[in-house]
Amino acid sequence: MRPVYGRMLIVGGALPSGEAGEGYPEGVRVDLLTREYPPHVYGGAGVHVFELATVLRNRVDVRVRCFDGTRDEPGVEGYTLGTATGDAALDVLALNLPIARDCAGADIVHSHTWYANGAGHLASLLGGAPHVLTAHSLEPLRPWKADQLGGGYRVSSWIERTAYESAAGVIAVSAGMRDDVLRVYPFVDPDTVRVVHNGIDVEKWRPPLPEEREAANAVVRGYGIDPSRPAVVFIGRVTRQKGLPYLLKAVERLPDDVQVVLCAGAPDTPEFGAEVSATVASLQERRTGVIWIEKMLPRNEVIAILDACTVMACPSVYEPLGIVNLEAMALGLPVVATATGGIPEVVVDGVTGTLVPIDQANDGTGTPVDAERFAADLADALEHMLADSQKASRMGEAGRERATRDFSWDAIADRTVAVYEALLA
Repeated sequence: MRPVYGRMLIVGGALPSGEAGEGYPEGVRVDLLTREYPPHVYGGAGVHVFELATVLRNRVDVRVRCFDGTRDEPGVEGYTLGTATGDAALDVLALNLPIARDCAGADIVHSHTWYANGAGHLASLLGGAPHVLTAHSLEPLRPWKADQLGGGYRVSSWIERTAYESAAGVIAVSAGMRDDVLRVYPFVDPDTVRVVHNGIDVEKWRPPLPEEREAANAVVRGYGIDPSRPAVVFIGRVTRQKGLPYLLKAVERLPDDVQVVLCAGAPDTPEFGAEVSATVASLQERRTGVIWIEKMLPRNEVIAILDACTVMACPSVYEPLGIVNLEAMALGLPVVATATGGIPEVVVDGVTGTLVPIDQANDGTGTPVDAERFAADLADALEHMLADSQKASRMGEAGRERATRDFSWDAIADRTVAVYEALLA
């Protein structure tokens, strides 16, 4: 039986991180636990935590605890493992221990991804604070990680399962993610799992202003992108779940004047990285305008690239939501994406983009049953979008409106605080 927490959370006013203020008579404190936090961000979860922490600071006392060493930001504590064990998964578990210890005094511990789920679980056991975790992805639905972690994949899966089955509350980033949680972890109480979508800051993610245009154009030219040619852009890690090989197959079917801009790095394994590299090299030999940017880009450069392209491609075979689609929509870009996971909760087919149907294997990999058909359908959807500039522009405008209306971070913060309130009531 879960403990009952008798605290009241009052929302309103502003509260600097690490301080109690008026409107918070009991000094309600939330510790956010995460692997990723700026400047060390490589995926959507890191973006989510940073933006969530920013807006939560106007509502509660926030402490962020993250990996990869110290930070200068007030209220943010970064941790570094003193002595490595020689195993990546065990190193994560070891780093979770001081994080759990330092959560003493928190009213809520809120963890993100398996990397920090163990710390949240242990902190709850130690201090009695309810543990909330946000489901960004699920280890059992990413079996290819066994190639990356070896036996460590069983360790990461054990940490995640233990945390989910013991958590006081689970936040799923989409209704599709909620369904996955309850299917993969049937012992989780459905009443504890709520949907709170990812958000987007449309003030930060917007087309360049007139005074920013020259610098944006310089970024685009610097990467060899020709703004006079149509362009498909992909942004994501080089991992099987992002479906990059299917996009590369689709590109072979596109007209020769179409550019493809791949902002893709951090391969899961050297072998998969080599596979993608060979495919890209082959494409570059046969057509112009295949541009691969492997490094992590600052936001201003991502914005410049998105603004110069025609359509965003999201060929993921596993995607609980897809912040990258929200970023593209906020820039006024139509999205062609797989109809899987939480993507249909963001991309409205025929309104803000095109959803590509996919028949997927039921073995947990999400692999298309007919890979050639999926690549062909993806190419067809991209070609139709590229061929009708008026439709693409109309869908881009609708996407910007939808991102602004339905996915603001203030709304996401209010929904997150409602989860906290329910546990502390």
